[in-house]
Amino acid sequence: MSVFNNVLELIGQTPVVRINHLDTGPCELFIKLESQNPGGSIKDRIGLKMIEDAEAAGKISPGSTLVEGTAGNTGLGLALVAAQKGYRLILVIPDKMSREKISNLKAMGAEVVLTRSDVAKGHPEYYQDLAKRLAAEMDDAFFINQFSNPSNPQAHEEVTAPEIWHQMDENLDAIVLGVGSSGTVTGLSRYFAREAPDLELILADPEGSILAEYINEGTLATESGSWMVEGIGEDFLPTISDFTRVTRAYCISDRESFRAGRELLTREGILGGSSTGTLVAAALAYCREQTEPRRVLTFACDTGNRYLSKMFNDFWMRDQGFLEVEHHGDLRDLIARPYQSKDTVTIGPDEPLANAYKRMKLYDVSQLPVVEDDRLVGILDESDVLLAVADKPASFDDTVATAMATQLTEIDVKAPIKDLMPIFDRDFVAIVRDGKQFLGLITRVDLLNYLRRKADR
Repeated sequence: MSVFNNVLELIGQTPVVRINHLDTGPCELFIKLESQNPGGSIKDRIGLKMIEDAEAAGKISPGSTLVEGTAGNTGLGLALVAAQKGYRLILVIPDKMSREKISNLKAMGAEVVLTRSDVAKGHPEYYQDLAKRLAAEMDDAFFINQFSNPSNPQAHEEVTAPEIWHQMDENLDAIVLGVGSSGTVTGLSRYFAREAPDLELILADPEGSILAEYINEGTLATESGSWMVEGIGEDFLPTISDFTRVTRAYCISDRESFRAGRELLTREGILGGSSTGTLVAAALAYCREQTEPRRVLTFACDTGNRYLSKMFNDFWMRDQGFLEVEHHGDLRDLIARPYQSKDTVTIGPDEPLANAYKRMKLYDVSQLPVVEDDRLVGILDESDVLLAVADKPASFDDTVATAMATQLTEIDVKAPIKDLMPIFDRDFVAIVRDGKQFLGLITRVDLLNYLRRKADR
């Protein structure tokens, strides 16, 4: 079609791209860009199917409220469809989700309820249990329940799998995929059991999930770990899951996932999310282990635009310990944004306070070193700006020099970490120097990040 009647007609028929610049061993690796769906992920497919099947079965009608527990992308698919069809949508989301994803959901009209991500199924604040309870307490509300909804795997059996088989000219040896609700693996299993029984299904699972152990060893852990990758991995077996055709699983760490996702962008120009990184890392491991040429396909499950503040943010990656940084053995190891590498956000003394306010908001910082001719001449924080403009908003036009602090609390780079605490106790930020050279700032959060990284080693 050259003209579509509505955005829902854009769901599906996503392109497949060959991987050209990554080491795929003797294999050809292809990636299906589910990120090109209108809602930005593979979950658009099940969002449409689950709502339309509920309509056909008479379970919902105009005026009904839809409720779901989701790690984000199913919620976005549901929000896309619900907005077009006029349903109210309430989504319960674990608090580890990216802020871009949450903002996207709210912008699409969904009502978001945040809940804990550190509790397991059966806990009253577990996102699925909370969603089910909210739906039960409301009139004319339908709990979609993607983890038990048969329409979920049917969407992939009836549409996604035939689409892949046609695009690959019925010439494919293996598919590497992840599991969240398990609709994709179940739907593809059913289809390829009929059409290509020799085709392998390989699971990419985040470290901490129970699924890789279940596939590889046949044992089901009673407790899961934690992981930062969003949308895949589980702490239980979904009702609709069928893993009988999955031959092996790769356990991929958060570090591997995020770095693979970033490499996919720099080497192949494909902007995928964190789960895409998990799948790509597993697909590359599988391909490199092969001794004969094979044709392998995996997915860009969603767009990386929803993770710009996380996996594509160098500072966030460094704070989590996922990027290699030089280790000095002194306070430089705690500086998140070193001045010498031009990462420190600064302001000039002759700039207006309005510039400082905008810069603080843009970079999400609460204080700015004031630098003139490469010399630190002061520091300006939120309270300084507020005191300057509280009684006279026109003072935003005054210069930074009129409000900045010039009595600076400095600390030598070789000082012990414990010397930071008296500075923080006085509600100051630590200004680190090496002799006369300004190196950067250390905040309470920087110290917390350092201590957390140290505890995780």
